[in-house]
Amino acid sequence: MAIAERPRSGWRERIRATLDLIRSNPTGRVTLKIFIAIAGALVVTVGIALIPLPGPGWLIVIGGLAIWAVEFHWARRLLAFTRRHVQAWTRWVTSRSLPVRFVLGAVGLVFLAVGVWLSLKYSLGIDLVARLLHYLATH
Repeated sequence: MAIAERPRSGWRERIRATLDLIRSNPTGRVTLKIFIAIAGALVVTVGIALIPLPGPGWLIVIGGLAIWAVEFHWARRLLAFTRRHVQAWTRWVTSRSLPVRFVLGAVGLVFLAVGVWLSLKYSLGIDLVARLLHYLATH
């Protein structure tokens, strides 16, 4: 017995049909490219600005890349490359022992803390380490 093809999601098919309708008109094709380029650039820019801060900076960058992938082949290739490497990393980490995963998590937290410290120090002029050392020395 052959495996039946999975039915497509209704909303995805509607979006695909709408994009094809827009692309069928030369003006619509150019307008769509410009809109996708600007929307993707805004999302990627916000994501890049959020990378040093705690939160989903990289996830937002990947979301912007997904927006670009709607219209640009290079973005589809980069998104596929990113997806492959994130999945490979996830498989590798989950195949390690619990102590190794704890060490990887600790390294990630240290990296995040240094990123937050540098971001606050150089963007807002707040040096948390200096303040902490001053507090410890005076109390």
